[in-house]
Amino acid sequence: MELGAAGMRRSASHNSLSGSDDFDLTHLLNKPRINVERQRSFDDRSLSDVSYSGGHARGGGGFDGMYSPGGGLRSLVGTPASSALHSFEPHPIVGDAWEALRRSLVFFRGQPLGTIAAFDHASEEVLNYDQVFVRDFVPSAMAFLMNGEPEIVKNFLLKTVLLQGWEKKVDRFKLGEGAMPASFKVLHDDKKGVDTLHADFGESAIGRVAPVDSGFWWIILLRAYTKSTGDLTLAERPECQKAMRLILSLCLSEGFDTFPTLLCADGCCMIDRRMGVYGYPIEIQSLFFMALRCALLMLKHDAEGKDFVERIATRLHALSYHMRSYFWLDFQQLNDIYRYKTEEYSRTAVNKFNVIPDSIPDWLFDFMPCEGGFFVGNVSPARMDFRWFALGNMIAIVSSLATPEQSMAIMDLIEERWEELIGEMPLKICYPAIENHEWRIVTGCDPKNTRWSYHNGGSWPVLLWLLTAASIKTGRPQIARRAIDLAERRLLKDGWPEYYDGKLGKYVGKQARKFQTWSIAGYLVAKMLLEDPSHLGMIALEEDKAMKPVLRRSASWTN
Repeated sequence: MELGAAGMRRSASHNSLSGSDDFDLTHLLNKPRINVERQRSFDDRSLSDVSYSGGHARGGGGFDGMYSPGGGLRSLVGTPASSALHSFEPHPIVGDAWEALRRSLVFFRGQPLGTIAAFDHASEEVLNYDQVFVRDFVPSAMAFLMNGEPEIVKNFLLKTVLLQGWEKKVDRFKLGEGAMPASFKVLHDDKKGVDTLHADFGESAIGRVAPVDSGFWWIILLRAYTKSTGDLTLAERPECQKAMRLILSLCLSEGFDTFPTLLCADGCCMIDRRMGVYGYPIEIQSLFFMALRCALLMLKHDAEGKDFVERIATRLHALSYHMRSYFWLDFQQLNDIYRYKTEEYSRTAVNKFNVIPDSIPDWLFDFMPCEGGFFVGNVSPARMDFRWFALGNMIAIVSSLATPEQSMAIMDLIEERWEELIGEMPLKICYPAIENHEWRIVTGCDPKNTRWSYHNGGSWPVLLWLLTAASIKTGRPQIARRAIDLAERRLLKDGWPEYYDGKLGKYVGKQARKFQTWSIAGYLVAKMLLEDPSHLGMIALEEDKAMKPVLRRSASWTN
């Protein structure tokens, strides 16, 4: 379905904003590695600028004065405005992708509100694929923002705030006030001419697990909307300020945990089935870090927001140190762990989490290149999940949780292990797959998560947009271009599947839905990022110079 106008008009505030400090990445397509000099923006505000005693930030409490232009016009075939503004020849499937994305639009009382998860008419079972998922809508929202159509994103952000305020009960147990829904559905009563909303906070989900990531994605999307449109008023509205505070109050609460990371159950994120990611999954920690940084930029420094600003700054320092020190793995760190002593006691212990060297899986020794590294899947007492998880590592790059050196090492790993992580269809959600007896125990014999399928080593085209963002941010767009070229060979022909199966991602997923909306949107966002790298400004965050650099594990683990 087409929106009412050829393109939503940008807010009037655009004309008054300067473009001097945004990601100036237009030359990256021809120069793979480049250092860009930029003026300091609010996004780059050092955490040291936050006064722990007073809670005020020097230089004012507003946003950075930059936006990533989306353009207000579309071509006749619905391709993004950037295609008309730049010399790129759009791929033939771009027009089909936009048509498919618009068919997935959901309207509430005449206004576009989101996109359903999949528009697969060939499937007999609808299940919950006809709902608007918070996490699934993010790439769709990015596509609309980049195409100069912010109204649907604004509607989505405001409506989910209202849903957040609903009472949330699962089997007579009340969820935290700040929990965001996993999804919602628009119900049309044609006889009465009334539209109503039904939200799911996890009570209908497989496994009955509430999503931890929905709130984080909401904050990240609010910042993307502000960055794209230059409209500061939405984030400053009382209901949006309250929504951020409620989300943060859930994850900044003090308790018994001695780690700054968030303790989570299996199934709380994109991997929404039992896959052994319970504990401190990298995906949640990266999203947590990015949401904290985005919230720090948008929270007002008033009586209610002041305390959160201080707590965020403190948590960010602790979280960045913890993740960069204990979750990071490269050849040297692997060799150190291989030689660990166990049962160490006292503050001088090197093996602080009592990881048993014999728990290192055999595949890792061959997988780890001499150059390259990544954030492991999980770290907790006597346990390191050494698996590679794509989403957590890509978010670590775009949020600057990863240092510049670590970001480059992650991209080095992708290039060194292209066949394993990219194969014939980008991108492995995790590597390697678990199988046999381990699969039975870890997944509970989940028939959908058999080896190299779905969340157990399946390949997910939606991850293209984050791979592209990470590639551009690290000055290596050729990685994204190569991955997109692979995807373009099959995505349209295969009907935009949800995921692919097999060790190389060669086969359409055995239970994959066709016309999966975020597969379509992820491709479009990746294409628009390559065509106009300035769009990266609405996705990525620059490094905060105030955070201490990561120490070598041999040093940091003895402090």
